Amino acid sequence: MATTATISISSDIAPGFGGISESMTLTQAGTLTDIDSTTGFAIRKLSATGAVDLVTMASELVEPKDSVASKIYIRNIGYKGTIDKSVGVTIGVNAEPIGLLYGGDWMMMPLTCIDADDITVNPATDDTVIIEYVMFYEEA
Repeated sequence: MATTATISISSDIAPGFGGISESMTLTQAGTLTDIDSTTGFAIRKLSATGAVDLVTMASELVEPKDSVASKIYIRNIGYKGTIDKSVGVTIGVNAEPIGLLYGGDWMMMPLTCIDADDITVNPATDDTVIIEYVMFYEEA
């Protein structure tokens, strides 16, 4: 069964912008073969500042191949049903900041899956926040 990601963007702040609607099937590098592994869907509760590993590449139960067609989805879902737009979490690769997800924000990005390149999260405040995530990758 294929894994597919879809995004639709519309905006009234950019004149002439007709919107974007894209879809992609997650496939193994350089092929039409479906991606074959996942970490599974998970959540992580954070209640303090300081970078922590969301995904520790060297500790995955199934070893991902390095530098292939891996992807990760991450979303800041707030806490106890409340999405607080003022509570941000910095997402990083090996603690190098990639971007800040405020309450309700999400991202999907490609990964190298190299053992040293852990996916990190660092809350901006001590406010409790829940992160949901799933990584898709090729098995080594």
